[in-house]
Amino acid sequence: MTQPHVVAVCGSLRDHSYTRLALEHALTGASAAGGTTELVDLREYDLPPLDADYDEQGDSAELVRVVDGADAVILGTPVYHGSYSGVLKNALDYCGFDEFGEKTVGLLAVAGGSFPVTALEHLRTICRSLNSWVLPHQVAMPRVSSSFDGDDIASDDLRERVERLGRDAVVYANIEPEPPTFESVENVGADD
Repeated sequence: MTQPHVVAVCGSLRDHSYTRLALEHALTGASAAGGTTELVDLREYDLPPLDADYDEQGDSAELVRVVDGADAVILGTPVYHGSYSGVLKNALDYCGFDEFGEKTVGLLAVAGGSFPVTALEHLRTICRSLNSWVLPHQVAMPRVSSSFDGDDIASDDLRERVERLGRDAVVYANIEPEPPTFESVENVGADD
């Protein structure tokens, strides 16, 4: 069996992004578990707002290729207005069943304030509608600025949780998928 390839998609455009730092730690866990890793920094992609009349826009074909080539994907987002970032939503809109169907997905959310659970719930719903297998273990990082000491996660417990997300992405990358979810069967897309 080949090494599982884990791709982490960073839904933050900030130069000093706690989401990106946390995803780097998750990828450290994936690497330690024997996987190969790749960080998708959406700052490096030209992704105009999706216009469904066009198959490809900007660097969308490259993003789709990278996500499609992954055995597992970790989605990372800052919390904006109780949900995940528009940057991540736009990137996910370029992808679909071909890239996410029957694929293992891990979730990570960071918040400047309170617990970022709703962003994780929203991402879980999207991934289920794409017929992904979403890891039960997810990472929520509230009050994230106090969670880091420089580029390092300050708490051993939190660092272990973040690295476990990466390890789980490797361990369960080739899990036998369940039958399609109700959400994925109902998600046929818009025709207009």
